[in-house]
Amino acid sequence: MTHPLALGQLPHTPLLAGVHEPADLRRLTSEELTVLAAEIRSYLVTTVARTGGHLGPNLGVVELTIALHRTFSSPQDTIIFDTGHQAYVHKLLTGRQDFGRLRERGGVSGYPARSESVHDVVENSHASTALSWADGIARANRLQGLADRHVVAVIGDGALTGGMAWEALDNIADSADKHLVIVVNDNGRSYAPTIGGLAHHLDALRTNPGYERMLSTVKRGLLSQGAPGRAAFDALHGLKRGLKDVLVPSAFFEDLGIKYTGPVDGHDETALEFALTRAREYADPVIVHVITQKGRGYTPAENHVADRFHAVGRIHPETGLPVVPERFGWTAVFAEEIVSLARADERIVAITAAMQQPVGLQPLADAMPERVIDVGIAEEEAVALASGMAKRGARPVYFTYATFLQRTYDQIAQDLCVNSNPAVINVLGASIFGMNDFTHICFFDIAMLSHIPNLVYLAPTTYEELVAMQTWAIRQDKHSVAIRVPEGEVYHTSEPVDTDYSALNTFRVGHRGSRVALIAAGNFYQKGDRVRQLLAEQGIDATLINPRYLTGVDTALLDELKKDHAVVATLEDGTLDGGFGERIARHYGPSAMRVLNFGVKKQLYDRYDVDELLRENHLTDEQIAEDVLATLAAIG
Repeated sequence: MTHPLALGQLPHTPLLAGVHEPADLRRLTSEELTVLAAEIRSYLVTTVARTGGHLGPNLGVVELTIALHRTFSSPQDTIIFDTGHQAYVHKLLTGRQDFGRLRERGGVSGYPARSESVHDVVENSHASTALSWADGIARANRLQGLADRHVVAVIGDGALTGGMAWEALDNIADSADKHLVIVVNDNGRSYAPTIGGLAHHLDALRTNPGYERMLSTVKRGLLSQGAPGRAAFDALHGLKRGLKDVLVPSAFFEDLGIKYTGPVDGHDETALEFALTRAREYADPVIVHVITQKGRGYTPAENHVADRFHAVGRIHPETGLPVVPERFGWTAVFAEEIVSLARADERIVAITAAMQQPVGLQPLADAMPERVIDVGIAEEEAVALASGMAKRGARPVYFTYATFLQRTYDQIAQDLCVNSNPAVINVLGASIFGMNDFTHICFFDIAMLSHIPNLVYLAPTTYEELVAMQTWAIRQDKHSVAIRVPEGEVYHTSEPVDTDYSALNTFRVGHRGSRVALIAAGNFYQKGDRVRQLLAEQGIDATLINPRYLTGVDTALLDELKKDHAVVATLEDGTLDGGFGERIARHYGPSAMRVLNFGVKKQLYDRYDVDELLRENHLTDEQIAEDVLATLAAIG
């Protein structure tokens, strides 16, 4: 059978087409709901295969999302999805059924988006925040006397391992009664299998055969006895807590002061509705523990052990194989290098926050599993852990994406840098060429990190320079170091690179010229070289400088440039406000040197096209060269 995508067609989904708002779900029969779930999965596979996106998590929450919208009345009732990437089904059931431009400008966002629908309450994609939001909304409802409104927080994909979630649970348990339902979407995974004590606890609940077998046997026996048996079974629910306490540690949740129910089969829509209805009718906060399967109903995802197709690029829907082979980028080439470094130095330990495979640590985990620590979705823990390990002689290297590094500002400043511990942070995706969603922008890192004392932030320009900086950062013991791993094409150099970076804030001159100096940091160094060539075509032999350090300036070199340069242009792959270029401009101050700063305006961009972003911010090679030439002409 030819897959619809091969014909440029969407699957036939008549039931889904008839759902324009959540209320439409309530007219469907149980049989129709089963068909609807199958239609949704078919639609998701076909459309996400075409655009890329978070396929696995959404295939796992189809029945759950249907049950939520049949039980609660959105938008009067508020439904919040933690790690908002699991909201695709929610979008389909709330009138957004054109996924042709999913995650693209002008199309449907890959996360909840207030601009799209009244059913989306919060812009969110980072994990562990939904419970705080739900608590806040529920408290506000109570203060306003809105007793008929419920708040539902769906948390899962490892988000319950985050400390912020537990802070919220503590406050929820201590609050006055309110209509708050917490749905734990327990699929045992974040990207990879969820790590930590809580994960083990949920596994116990999920997999304990004794409890399930006993309860099933008792249930069958009682219900076979007619009305008296049914009455006895109802009474059994009063004993359920005690039974679980004996067989599984379910009291874990209720000891927090929050009512617990479950586990519930997350793919049994009827059972879900029953559990959610009971929770809705309960006056106090309730946890509904739901067991789902990530990638449900799509064989390639179910068989994908690594992450169950958590996020995919464009794929062939029949096989799940990528349409375009994965680019051999910076993460891939550096993955083997960290293995070599770890073999040579037994002190090296890599740390990740539920991102082992995406950040390139799988080869190290395969070769030396004891040398990789996955803390789950707990970025703050990762930094403080790294600092503690470094204090006692280990050489921890924390791998993270720039968007998630934002969560660790306090730990970097206080736990790491105040203590001057020699831990290393590899910052990935920090570029306009990285993730581009509204909630995942990755180019605020220079402004965030560069002004923290005792932190050295390095910006390599080639693969060889990256390896040299990484090796130095691990072996030295005087500084906390972050390294801005480039994005895009991997550049190599045949020129020798420095191996010692202890002489802080010393820039490297790549080409010596006059009149114009281009200081091009990290990912933009090659852009600087292309601009230099454009200027050369106009008779300007520009100096090209690799600053290497984003946390300071080479005052001696900058002062030297005053002798035979009139214009200094800084190029950085990040925001101008608080960025690298501002420090260069501040150094020259009221002098005669004209300073041009090229970067991105401070703004929350949403699903931008990179080429458009470059043009809008005057960052194309030609625009930069034109601006430099215009400045020279104005000087005379």
